[in-house]
Amino acid sequence: MFLAAISITDIAAYQEIAVIRGQVTDTDGKPLAGAVVTIDNTYLGTHTDASGNYSFEGLKKGAYTLTYSFIGYETVTREITINGNTVLDIILISKAYITEEVTINATRAGENSPLAYSSVTLEQLKKQNMALDMPYLLSLTPSFVETSEAGNGIGYTGLRIRGTDGNRINVTLDGIPLNDAESQQVFWVDLPDIASSVDNIQVQRGAGTSSNGAGAFGATISLQTAAADNEPYAEVSSSAGSFNTFKNTVSAGTGLLKERFALQMRYSDLKSDGYIKRTGSDHRSAFLSGLYEGGNWELESQCYTWRRTYGYWLVGRSKRLSGN
Repeated sequence: MFLAAISITDIAAYQEIAVIRGQVTDTDGKPLAGAVVTIDNTYLGTHTDASGNYSFEGLKKGAYTLTYSFIGYETVTREITINGNTVLDIILISKAYITEEVTINATRAGENSPLAYSSVTLEQLKKQNMALDMPYLLSLTPSFVETSEAGNGIGYTGLRIRGTDGNRINVTLDGIPLNDAESQQVFWVDLPDIASSVDNIQVQRGAGTSSNGAGAFGATISLQTAAADNEPYAEVSSSAGSFNTFKNTVSAGTGLLKERFALQMRYSDLKSDGYIKRTGSDHRSAFLSGLYEGGNWELESQCYTWRRTYGYWLVGRSKRLSGN
């Protein structure tokens, strides 16, 4: 009787075991090898084989939620209740994504580079971006000293890194040098609210990887602008502070249009009386960016325009072509 009870229990347990199998393909019926298939709220997951097939064995009968994902395709979720062996085939729909371009050159230090550098992320910039010029936004990086003619970090500002002044510090924007050709200085007063258009910054202390002239001797500041978003957006931000300081920013983007085009813009208006008398500021700046994707390559073009109350204009353009 004991052996019979054990046998009945084994048979019941065996009947509770089920298998889910299937194939993952695209809309043309081509198998997707390497697609990720996971069962939510479990530790179970697998990849499809060369024929796009997958399987989960030893499952108990019941309800499960399966998630299918593959690079370049929309993620699909399916809820299924199994009472035995089940076949579930999935078709994934392709979707274009705008990603950060991969830059392979010697202008930025890597994780294993024998250089002293600090990276400032977009999240860190957003926390401190309250109308201050770039030298004050970078003031928390090591060996960095900032100065301000107005006393509040807006207008005529300067910086030193490891005691080296601005004419020995190379500054690039998307790889394009910003240093003046004659004095090798960067006049941050001409770049108001540039932080609102920057995605990340790397500060290299000492002779770094940059090769843009003598200004790279003391340090290097590499600014990378933000890439276009996949989805359309619009944003209005305002801030106010001491000494009648006000900053208003309007930004918008079209997202990816017809999987080919993307446009985005930003306009900023910044005013301040300054901490010291007769050091007021009245700045306006604009940022325009356009992206065209053509198969295996993409072209991104940016235009920056800055203005200050003394009537000085600076216009810069850059183009980046990437792909095969």
